[in-house]
Amino acid sequence: MDIIDLDEKTEGEYLACLESWSDEIKEGGKAKELWFRRMKEKGLRVKLALVDGRPAGMIHYVPIAHAFAEGRDLYFIHCIWVHPHKGKGVGDQRKKGLGTALLAAAEDDARALGAKGMAAWGVSLPVFMRASWFKKHGYRKVDKNEVAVLLWKPFAEDALPPRWIREKKKPETVPGKTAVTVFRNGWCPAMNMVTERARRASEEFGDRVDFRLYETWDRPTYEEWGIADALFIDGKPVRTGPPPSYEKIRRKIAKRVKKL
Repeated sequence: MDIIDLDEKTEGEYLACLESWSDEIKEGGKAKELWFRRMKEKGLRVKLALVDGRPAGMIHYVPIAHAFAEGRDLYFIHCIWVHPHKGKGVGDQRKKGLGTALLAAAEDDARALGAKGMAAWGVSLPVFMRASWFKKHGYRKVDKNEVAVLLWKPFAEDALPPRWIREKKKPETVPGKTAVTVFRNGWCPAMNMVTERARRASEEFGDRVDFRLYETWDRPTYEEWGIADALFIDGKPVRTGPPPSYEKIRRKIAKRVKKL
């Protein structure tokens, strides 16, 4: 295993979250690439774990001023991911120490850049980005919003803990129409897929559906709403993890359209 910085040769695998073999990933379009280009200018860092010369794990992190949390002098981990799929791509690479090595490399990098600590988000359920995994690596919980846990590891005595930005308002309904509202940060292909599925489904119903997309990579937009990634239909949130299929999203929209 080798840990490397992202380069032009490995960029394509990173943008596909190590799943360039997946047609589903491609449904998200260019959203992650656009996010990557913007965030690269704002200090985005990406490291990859190579196994036999092939990308098998990844981590990316940004100065917290450009993440979906508040804090000072910290870097924020958007995602740490090790390829889990058997019989596809590089195969299942979990439980081989890739995640631990990536996290350590990112922490060392953040220290070298002058950060006073590292923050990360986790989930209190046994799924992707487990909060319990970060705790095993010395991270402490400092805030929670439903199942989303905000964790951090300070590097300096004067480091200040981060906090979540709470939801400030929800999308309103639109008289005479079904309102489909998406908030997309762009960093995650899963939400990018949901966005495009919701857009396509909405277009099927013509002017009976009011589709609105808020791009929350734009910090003022995120701070206005306090929502980073979400799908709402007539003001009610739709669970997006794991990403609902196009058919499921369409059925939910159709159900509301029938009530107009």
